[in-house]
Amino acid sequence: MPDKMDAFEPERYELREAPAHEFALSRREFAEFAGAGLLITVTAAVSPAQRGPGRGGGSEPATLGARLHLSEDGTATILTGKVEVGQGSRLEIAMAAAEELRIPLERVRVVMADTELVPNDGITAGSRTTPSTIPAVRRAAAAARELLLKAAIDPESKKKFDYAALARSAGMAAAYKDTLPAGAVVTPVRDWQVLGTPRNRADGREIVTGAHRFPSDIQRPEMLYGSVLRPPAYGAILVSADLTAAQKMQGVTAVREGAFVGCAARTSLAARKAVETIRANAQWERRDHPASDRLFSYLKEKAVQDGQGGRRPRVQSKGSIEQGLGQSGKKVRAAYQVAYIQHAPMEPRAAVAEWREGRLTVWTGTQNPHGVRDQLLQAFHLAPDKVRVIVPDTGGGFGGKHTGEAAIEAARLAKEAGRPVSLRWTRVEEFTWAYFRPAGLFEIEAGLDGEGLITAWDFAVYNAGTAGIESPYRIANTRTRFIYCDSPLREGSYRGIAATANNFARECCMDELAEAAGKDPLEFRLANIENPRLRDVLLAATKRFEWQQRRKSRRPGIGAGLACGTEKGSYVASCAEVEVKNGQLKIREITMAFECGVILNPANLRAQVEGSIIMGLGGALTEEIQFENGRLKNGSFAKYPVPRFRDAPRMDIVLLNRPDLAPAGAGETPIIAVAPAVAGAFFDATGERARSMPVRPIRRT
Repeated sequence: MPDKMDAFEPERYELREAPAHEFALSRREFAEFAGAGLLITVTAAVSPAQRGPGRGGGSEPATLGARLHLSEDGTATILTGKVEVGQGSRLEIAMAAAEELRIPLERVRVVMADTELVPNDGITAGSRTTPSTIPAVRRAAAAARELLLKAAIDPESKKKFDYAALARSAGMAAAYKDTLPAGAVVTPVRDWQVLGTPRNRADGREIVTGAHRFPSDIQRPEMLYGSVLRPPAYGAILVSADLTAAQKMQGVTAVREGAFVGCAARTSLAARKAVETIRANAQWERRDHPASDRLFSYLKEKAVQDGQGGRRPRVQSKGSIEQGLGQSGKKVRAAYQVAYIQHAPMEPRAAVAEWREGRLTVWTGTQNPHGVRDQLLQAFHLAPDKVRVIVPDTGGGFGGKHTGEAAIEAARLAKEAGRPVSLRWTRVEEFTWAYFRPAGLFEIEAGLDGEGLITAWDFAVYNAGTAGIESPYRIANTRTRFIYCDSPLREGSYRGIAATANNFARECCMDELAEAAGKDPLEFRLANIENPRLRDVLLAATKRFEWQQRRKSRRPGIGAGLACGTEKGSYVASCAEVEVKNGQLKIREITMAFECGVILNPANLRAQVEGSIIMGLGGALTEEIQFENGRLKNGSFAKYPVPRFRDAPRMDIVLLNRPDLAPAGAGETPIIAVAPAVAGAFFDATGERARSMPVRPIRRT
């Protein structure tokens, strides 16, 4: 690995951001911000480049001007529909543009996630910014560079012009309005000057000092604050609600539209008090709801086998599972469980909505700005050019902010009140009513031949999802089944989605198979791996961790475990050392090797891996949603412990750079190898198997 990947002093620089303007730039204001150069107006809402194919998709802009703008001072402004939720995408997009335009990084500005100004790059999810948006930005910047180079020399006088002079050229404006040129040649990895080097975020100081403004900080003239009536239990249906008392309160606007009831007032306290007067007399129809202590039997009972609602089990087979199991000398059968967990972002859902002359503008924290715009269009039956969504850099998402419920709620209140309304979900609301990472039940049966090789793998997944469901190991006979279940809680995406749960069950079972084969967990995996990239990360992690030496020098109560996996085109392996004392599990050390193709920014990549480890420890050790009688039992940070500073172990990160491979995203994959490595270390320390996440000994009845 190059030295610059191992030890570096991050270069300090200033990346100029868009001025606040209350986080809303009109087209005129955008022109003033970007400079008086080649301003190419991006058509709002109706542009095919902005619309894209819908949720999760997006499309590359058809014109160069829809992606970038060059100012008279030589500054480049990049337009993107992606969102910054702490993962560093703003910086990497700027780096990509600087590389291809051959300008210093500090001369690149990035405008993100304003549906009136930027193209639809799709939802910020699925680790897609790096493999899809970064190449699109590079192609556009490279095309612009080629156009500029052709125009930079006057054929008559041979006089050369710099970017700033060309920005004033009327002829260049026409080129920017044309179709995006095909075949733009991007800079090869060997020639990178900006990409591939460690750079830190320019706004780090503002974030740690509290100066950064998040969606919760938005202020508008004459703004009111909102509160919403929530059901008393999951599944409860509103039968009646009397708004009379709330409507008589000074300065309060009370709204009911179907099941929605909310109030707006001059302060958030006044709005909450108004909602409480409605709650006192509201009538609800309650429904039976299971408790979390019988969740997994409930999921099994509610498995959808008959194709109800088009949800038939998804089955993939290779070879003959019956024949493979029949030829197995040894078999392992086990069931694993993964609990519901919450995303627990630092900033709960928040939105400010403002109506002016029939147009709706919403400032909100979401990973899906164009998708939320579409939800608002549908909710209020508006034409596409009547809704604008602006997403300031947001306080965490982790897959939990794909939907626009806070935006719709704020807009309903603002429409009735005739004034802008700020709606901020409380921490309890975020825990209770935001969607959860799906819980999962896993049933596995696997067989081994006399050489300790896997001959059969039967993997059944209830409810968790299909991401990362296929085994990366060499197995001749496999059957993989995903069975839908009627979930008792609202579910949705989470960092790594189902790959975290699927990899946990698979890797825990691999440890049990290794024991049945009489082999070391590393030796067993290597014997059953043929993918060289998976092998490389496993060897890199175990070498750095000194796996063999630690296994030979075991100490009472201290154990080591490992795990590996692949998802979204990247590969990860981790080793964990834990200590179990007086029944308490503590992580002493995590070593992780990660490979995602060529590295665009090693500093940001390292931060992504470290963040995944910390988040993965929460799911491995403590995070588990508990509910009973339709109510959440642990909807606060006091009752739902997430990792604190004191919980962070020593972390040793090995980044494998592959300049020969295209870059893949890094926001999700590292998390999948944390919990199974901890579970393996727990067994090594105690001799007890853990088949659940959070990790705990098997509950015996």
